[in-house]
Amino acid sequence: MRKVYCNGIVYTGSFPLMEGFIEEEGKIVEVSHDIRRYMKEGDLLIDLKGRFVCAGFNDSHMHLLNLGNVLYGAQLQNHTDTLQGMLEYLKEYKDTHGVSWIKGRGWNQDCFTDTSRMPNRYDLDTVSTEIPIVITRACGHVVSLNSKALELAGINENTMDPSGGAIGRTNNIPNGILYENAIGLVDAVIPLPTKKEIKDMIILACKEVNRHGITSVQSDDYAVFRGIPYTCINDAYMELIEEGRLTVKVYEQCNFTDVNELNEFIHKGRVKSEMFTTGPLKIVADGSLGGRTAHLTHPYDDDPNTCGFSLLSQDILDDLIQCANSEDMQVAVHAIGDACLDEVLLAVEKALKDNPRVDHRHGIVHCQISRRDQLEKIKELQMHVYAQSIFLDYDNHIVEKRVGKELASTSYNWKSLRNMGVTVSNGSDCPVETPSVMKGIQCAVTRTSFDGTGPYLPEQAFTVPEAIDSYTIESAYASFEEHKKGRIMPGYVADFVVLEDNPFDVDPKELHRIQIQEVYLNGKKIYDWR
Repeated sequence: MRKVYCNGIVYTGSFPLMEGFIEEEGKIVEVSHDIRRYMKEGDLLIDLKGRFVCAGFNDSHMHLLNLGNVLYGAQLQNHTDTLQGMLEYLKEYKDTHGVSWIKGRGWNQDCFTDTSRMPNRYDLDTVSTEIPIVITRACGHVVSLNSKALELAGINENTMDPSGGAIGRTNNIPNGILYENAIGLVDAVIPLPTKKEIKDMIILACKEVNRHGITSVQSDDYAVFRGIPYTCINDAYMELIEEGRLTVKVYEQCNFTDVNELNEFIHKGRVKSEMFTTGPLKIVADGSLGGRTAHLTHPYDDDPNTCGFSLLSQDILDDLIQCANSEDMQVAVHAIGDACLDEVLLAVEKALKDNPRVDHRHGIVHCQISRRDQLEKIKELQMHVYAQSIFLDYDNHIVEKRVGKELASTSYNWKSLRNMGVTVSNGSDCPVETPSVMKGIQCAVTRTSFDGTGPYLPEQAFTVPEAIDSYTIESAYASFEEHKKGRIMPGYVADFVVLEDNPFDVDPKELHRIQIQEVYLNGKKIYDWR
């Protein structure tokens, strides 16, 4: 049956705004200022009651499975006002959950009001010395362990720092804080979930992102549980599709750190379907700004003892990108620090010189700390940028402190990149940040934190249409799907979201308050706020 949606404010991806559209068999077949004149006998008329409609949101970089994993554990993001308060919450969690490991994510030492340091083993030992505890910083690049977890991981004063990581120490004794690649030492001993549990996590995460208007994600899932082969993750998704339980279209950002494994995957493991497709090679090349592990050219302004980390050598980075590029595979590389960005741009340039490609769509994930010459190189190499405007809510407070005013002035320069002709999509990096698209749109438009801090580089602000496009049209471009999703146009999939208010008429500082009322995937309602 054809469904005729009328009496709406429909943003098709361009102006003028339309009044309605027709959906048939999961596709948009007509859009018009007066949609009723296209009605046929037997059509179902649906009154949008003056509400705003746009294409379903597409989070172009997040971690769907890891979001589900986090939702299964202690919700630390709700208890990071004070270190002591977080510890009290963990004690309560221990007493009310019969778990063999206590795991949680979301703490941020910059949000603590009773101290400015990261939690250590001695703090967590006050929660338990019998049950291993592993809690992850919001960024995912630093974890804190209690003494029991350190013992099970075999970490002691004789344990060497791994390449691209560090074990925090006090007087040479491990203090329970692990940075970057050192996190793998404890990951190796944490019990792995079953495939059923993986599927349950994905379903839980889908429900969470659906309520934010998200119908598509570009997700890095293979690295969540390194002990589980990528084939198991693929199988979990395909089974959910067969069961009719996957409510988000997934473009997998395939995380590999070994060239041999990547080669095997390229020739045996790639999948393509409407609901789940394996996309680019995903590489995490450095750390986070908040954790001071992003790799900078010069030492951090607020900690001159460190420049952060590159997580892979230049040779390995070169080999991975060369392999993917030669096999017509995209790359999407996490690069936050400017030193790391130099390494990534060099590797991409080498790969394209050896194997030129006209429409590669290789991308930089985050692209936060950057110099002007690097922005020009991104344009020259015709790369894509996966931005996270929601990061500005927190980073506004720290960026100049971390890197200094001069470097900060050319960082988070996503509008400059856009003006240069670079395609810039948007996302959340969830669970690093909330998957709230409306919050991300507000940060893109105002460049101001929700507590009023900012605006940071207001000349880099997106317009409201540009911000919406970054979550729809530009995200579809990142996955080679710009001709079938990201717009409400004839021939496009009927993935769309209904908003309570028109974002073009709302005070920019109130954009995050706009309620997501309904969400549709292939014309089928998957979320209703009522």
